[in-house]
Amino acid sequence: MSKNLVIVESPAKAKTIEKFLGKDFTVKSCFGHIRDLPNKNLAIDIEGDFTPKYEVPAEKKKVVQDLKKSAKDADFVWLASDEDREGEAISWHLSEVLNVDEKKLKRIVFHEITKTAIEEAVKNPRSLDLNLVNAQQARRVIDRLVGYEVSPVLWKKIKPSLSAGRVQSVAVRILAEREKEIRSFVPVVNYRVLGHFLNKDGQLIKGELKNRMDGADSARSLLEDLKNDQFRVSKLEKKPASKSPAAPFTTSTLQQEASRKMGYSVAQTMSVAQKLYESGSITYMRTDSVNLSTFAINAAKDVIKNLYGQEYSNPRNYTTKTKGAQEAHEAIRPTSMSQKSVEGGAQEQKLYELIWKRTLASQMSNAELERTNIGIEAINNGSLFQAKGEVITFDGFLKVYLESRDQEDIEEQTGLLPTVNEGETLGTDYITAEQKYSQSPPRYTEASLVKQLEEKGIGRPSTYAPTISTIQKRGYVVKESRDGLERPVIEITLKNGEISELKKTEQYGFEKNKLFPTDIGMVVNDFLVEHFDNILSYGFTAEIESHFDSIAEGNEQWNEMIKKFYDPFHKKVEATIDQAERASGERVLGTDPKSGREILVRIGRFGPMAQIGRTDDEEKPKFASLLKTQSIETITLEDALVLFKLPRVIGSHNGKEISSAIGRFGPYVKYENSFASIPKDSDETVFSITLEQAIELIEAKLKFDREKSIKTFDDAPEIQVLNGRYGPYIKSGRKNFKIPKDKEPKDLTLEECKEIISNSKKK
Repeated sequence: MSKNLVIVESPAKAKTIEKFLGKDFTVKSCFGHIRDLPNKNLAIDIEGDFTPKYEVPAEKKKVVQDLKKSAKDADFVWLASDEDREGEAISWHLSEVLNVDEKKLKRIVFHEITKTAIEEAVKNPRSLDLNLVNAQQARRVIDRLVGYEVSPVLWKKIKPSLSAGRVQSVAVRILAEREKEIRSFVPVVNYRVLGHFLNKDGQLIKGELKNRMDGADSARSLLEDLKNDQFRVSKLEKKPASKSPAAPFTTSTLQQEASRKMGYSVAQTMSVAQKLYESGSITYMRTDSVNLSTFAINAAKDVIKNLYGQEYSNPRNYTTKTKGAQEAHEAIRPTSMSQKSVEGGAQEQKLYELIWKRTLASQMSNAELERTNIGIEAINNGSLFQAKGEVITFDGFLKVYLESRDQEDIEEQTGLLPTVNEGETLGTDYITAEQKYSQSPPRYTEASLVKQLEEKGIGRPSTYAPTISTIQKRGYVVKESRDGLERPVIEITLKNGEISELKKTEQYGFEKNKLFPTDIGMVVNDFLVEHFDNILSYGFTAEIESHFDSIAEGNEQWNEMIKKFYDPFHKKVEATIDQAERASGERVLGTDPKSGREILVRIGRFGPMAQIGRTDDEEKPKFASLLKTQSIETITLEDALVLFKLPRVIGSHNGKEISSAIGRFGPYVKYENSFASIPKDSDETVFSITLEQAIELIEAKLKFDREKSIKTFDDAPEIQVLNGRYGPYIKSGRKNFKIPKDKEPKDLTLEECKEIISNSKKK
């Protein structure tokens, strides 16, 4: 064993660091956290100052044993986990579990994995920062308390298997409130008037009327007035302007830009960035700083001069404005500015190129523009049209990079306008008044939700990706694309002294990769807001984050902070269990025309459902699951009645009936005792699937079932050797057991199966 043991989180990071250290250093990975709160109980001593009861999970015991042995043999143990709170906590857990003498323990940090940075870190070791550790512990303990105390309330008051989270529930609230805004939105209709004018050379100039018309009659009346009018250039303005580059990437802005430019999910971006960091290509990817080191600024300056020339260079430093920014070291940037690309997969190459361009552009000159504004006046009527143009006179940073914007923020782009003179009379090609509908607030993408969380001070760089993943896994939110709808629009045109009208349709409401709160997400959110309004308030959640920051800076005791939070919180939980009524999001739709009984929709044990009748009626209620595309907030009585036509008899096969229906796991077809899922994007196919398609699904399912069984035992029918998705396994009752690699599944005896089951249970 080497004299020095260096411990990092990941094998990839270990491999990169090992290249820079000599033969006296051995680098090993702890594979992330080696100790955590167990899942099976609260594991927090509330009476004992909220002390967490950590344990090493089963899957990490072998790793810990190996590290203990290596640490015992080494002269020095270097803890080299990441430089943020989470990384500091990992190092602290390692120091606690490995039981190493403090004199041989050294903590090193670096924000990039380069030879210079690693050597510098080794020259300047420090002790563990317990303030950072306590800030991480405080977050972990509060999140565990909220989850463990609020989740059972949801089980009792809404449905089993639900869960709550301090930050995740607030993220769902943001989406739920936006959804309510959209559902209650009533569009305002007006008419946009566009004039198509011609200068003396016959070149086209488009101008828009400054004020919109409030209805079709007003639009027609205006065009009537303009029939015999003339137009002249009443104003001509040309102003220089400049555009500045965006700051270098933080975690949040990288997630947003990778989403806009490349369609990456937040989790995907962080996974790819982690690989780039661990391979030594970029600096640490969890940061809220936009600052660049002097070294990086000078390196960028040299690259810009060499590639584009002196006039494109404009070194500058940026100031972090993020609310409650913490552990701000440096923005995300390439470790070598002269390296334009990296090896690796396509995703790594694309993300690296994005980071390289953004960093370089941040150190480049402003783009210089000339903006033109032409006022076009109707001489008799006095109506004023405006034409706007913009031309780039010096591209500056635009030569390399332009920041994308969210779709809802994009304005109509303008280019170079034809030459005109003030007072010049213009010809008229045609003038149109087109019906326009005001737009509802936009739904959130993953990227725009991150932006909103950051602006409200909710969470930190390390929490954005797991938060968004968690609310989707829990079924409170779905990320999907939805088709738009059609609506009528009227276009009134004045051309050659004649007014004509055209009725057409436009598509609206198309959603691409947006986040939609589900019915259960909406019901849970309403319940939590009603009964835990302080926990879910944006201000309170941001305030908790500021307390974590204060603990990290050594200005606050973490146990005291949790006590102030927990006492009123726990009382609220007890009061809610005792006093709150059950919540189901119930909505009465009307009356069943056949039975005269009430039809309602609500959240049931397995999700949103429609119901005919009440449980206290003489006749038992009838139930039907809602389609994935339906919501208890928007479903109509007619839609609900269709659901009760299921199961639908499709036809017969070999003299036996095939039917389709919707179950707990989605739409399916049934044939005797066999069930086959309908593999379609939309569960509405349950109403349209043909007999031929159903037979094909059933035959495939029967074939799979035949091939699934490898071996059965007459003496123990509950034990089977089966083929599964991930290979052969043993099934005993409802439990599954792995088959050791040295065993041939088809040759297993009943005794061997029982032995494997027994050994697995002991483990």
